[in-house]
Amino acid sequence: MREDEQKPVTQRVDVAIIGGGLVGASLGCALAELIERYRLSVAVIEAAPLPSPTDVSGLDGQPSFDARASAIALGSAQHFMNLGLWSGMAEKATPIRCIHISERGRLGAARLRAEDLDQQAMGYVIPNAWMGQVLHRRLAELPLDWHCPARVEDIQPVAAGHLLTLSDGSRLEAGLTVLADGGRSGLKEKLGIHSQERGYDQVALITIVEVSRPHEGTAYERFTDEGPIALLPMSGQTMVLIWTHEQGCEQQRMALSDGDFLQQLQIAFGDRVGRFRRVGKRYAYPLSLITAEETARPGLAVLGNAAHALHPVAGQGFNLALRGVMDLVAALSDELEKTQELGQGARLGSLATLLDFEARRDADREGVIRFSDGLIRLFGVEHALLSHARAAGLVGFNLTGPLRHGLARRAMGVLR
Repeated sequence: MREDEQKPVTQRVDVAIIGGGLVGASLGCALAELIERYRLSVAVIEAAPLPSPTDVSGLDGQPSFDARASAIALGSAQHFMNLGLWSGMAEKATPIRCIHISERGRLGAARLRAEDLDQQAMGYVIPNAWMGQVLHRRLAELPLDWHCPARVEDIQPVAAGHLLTLSDGSRLEAGLTVLADGGRSGLKEKLGIHSQERGYDQVALITIVEVSRPHEGTAYERFTDEGPIALLPMSGQTMVLIWTHEQGCEQQRMALSDGDFLQQLQIAFGDRVGRFRRVGKRYAYPLSLITAEETARPGLAVLGNAAHALHPVAGQGFNLALRGVMDLVAALSDELEKTQELGQGARLGSLATLLDFEARRDADREGVIRFSDGLIRLFGVEHALLSHARAAGLVGFNLTGPLRHGLARRAMGVLR
C-alpha cells in the first residue's frame, strides 16, 4: 500500500439492518423508541434504490413493494397501531370479515367470521407498495444512517459483532447485524448458515381481478385439482388473485389474452364471487418452503424470508415475520434495560439476548410452518376416500364452534 493510500474508515453502529423492504423497514420503525431512549445508532443497507417517501410510483424497485398485497392479521394491525403507523396503513386497508374455505367439486365448506369473535375484522388486505410508503415515511423521521443503493460485499464476525464491507466503499462494525434481505444476497451462505428447502414444484400467479358481485369483505381459499386459489378483498369490487400452478403450467396462462384468462379462472374457481370481469398485469413467483437452520448467533439475527419462506396458501408469511420483528425488539429492550440498570453503556447482540429472541420465536414459527405446509399437502393429495374425508372435515369444522373459533383467533394473530 502506498503511503498516500488509506483504509476506509470503519464506522461503529449498534444495529445494521440489511434489507429495507417490508421486514427491514418494519424493524427500523419498531426500533424508534429504543433509538430515542438509548441513542442507538442504526444503519440500513438496501440494494435497490428507493424513491422519496412520498413517491409510491417508484417503489417497484424494491422486491417487497411490488404488485402484491399482504393479508395483515388483526394482531399485526395491533402491532402497527402500537408503532403509530396504523392510521396511515388504514387509508388503503380493506377489512377481511370472513374467510371462506372450500374444495372444488366437493360440498364441504368452512367459514371463519369476525363477528363470531365480536370483532369488526379478522384482518386487512393492504397493497405492499402502500405499506412500503407508510413505513418509509416514518423511517425518514428517524436518525438512521442509510446506505442505499448499496450491497454487503463481505461480512466477517469480529469480537464486537460483525464487520460489513459495502459496495459504496463504507465499512461498518455492527454490534447487532440483522439479515432482513429475503435471503437473496447469499449472506447466509457466506456465514455458513444453511437452509432446508422443500420445493413444492409450484408457481403462484398473482394479479388483481374485478368481480361482478360485492365481495363484502370475504377472503376465499379454494382448493382445486391444479392447486389452491386465493382471493383477497380489496377496494370496490376488486380482489387480489393468488392462483397456484404446477411449475411450468403457469406459462400458458401468463400468455393468455385477458378474456381467455378470465374464462379459465371462472371455470377453475366457480361463481361464488359472480363473474370475473377484468384482470390486471400478471406476475409469477416460484413457491417453496425454506427454513434457516439458525436464526440467531452472537451479534446476528435472521428475520423474514431470510429465516422462513412459506407457501402463501394461509397468508401467514408477513404476519409471522412481523411477530419476529416485535419479538426481537422486545428482547433488545430487555437487554438495554438490564445494561442501564448495571450502569453500562448500550451494547447489543449478546448471545443470551439472541437466544432469548430465538426462544420467543420457536413455537410460533414451527406452528405456522406445520399448519401452512400441512394444508398444502392435505389438499394436494388426490384420492377418492381422502377427498370425501376432506369434505366431511370441512362440514364438521363449520359446525364445531370451539374448533372454528380457535382457528379464527390463530388466523387473526391474537393466539400464539
